[in-house]
Amino acid sequence: MGVVVESDPAEHGRYAEWREAVFAGGIGVQDGFLSPARVRALIDSAERRLARGDFGAARVGADERLQQRAEVRGDRTCWLVEPMFAEERALLADLELLRLDFNRKGVLGLFDLELHYAWYPPGAGYARHVDQLQGRDQRMVSLILYLNDAWRREAGGELRIFDGGGHRDIEPLAGRLVGFLTAGREHAVLPTRQSRLSISGWFRRRI
Repeated sequence: MGVVVESDPAEHGRYAEWREAVFAGGIGVQDGFLSPARVRALIDSAERRLARGDFGAARVGADERLQQRAEVRGDRTCWLVEPMFAEERALLADLELLRLDFNRKGVLGLFDLELHYAWYPPGAGYARHVDQLQGRDQRMVSLILYLNDAWRREAGGELRIFDGGGHRDIEPLAGRLVGFLTAGREHAVLPTRQSRLSISGWFRRRI
C-alpha cells in the first residue's frame, strides 16, 4: 500500500526522508507510494476519461494569455474535479494526509490541492519551465505521481530538474511520487517515445 494510508504517515521512515528532502529545498522521490493495484485502478480511470473525451490539449500562460503551444508542451490534461472515480477520491484522501503532515511539520500554510492527469503521446515533452504563474505565488509544493507500468529506460520521458548549472533526471516509474518546493524550481519533461501518464498538481496556500 502507499505510505500515506497508514494512521500516521509521518511515522514511516521512508516518507519522513521524502518530506524532509522537500522541506530542505531538494527533491523528494518516494517509490511505492501506491501499490501496483492502485496504480492500475488510476490508469483504468484515466483511460475511461480519455475514451469519453475528458482530456484536452494542455495550454500555457494564464487568463487572457492562456494559449496552446505545442512547441512548449505536448501533453493532454484532465483536471480532477467531481464527479470522480472511487480510486481518484482515495488518492485525494491520501494526499490530504500528506498536506496535513506538511502543515504540522512546517510553516507552509498549505490550504488546498489542485490536481490533474497529464498524458504525453509518443514524441511529446514539456520545455523547461517553472510551475508558479507570473505574479501568482499560491502554488507551494509541486507533486507528480507516475502511472506507467513496466516503463523502459529507453522510452525517455524523464523529469529533468535543474539545479544551478546541473540537472537531475528522474524516470517516470509506476507508483513513484516526486515532490519539490514550487517557487523558482525549473524543470522539464524530456520527449517520450511511448505514452506517458502521470497525475500532477500543487499544494497551495491562500491568496
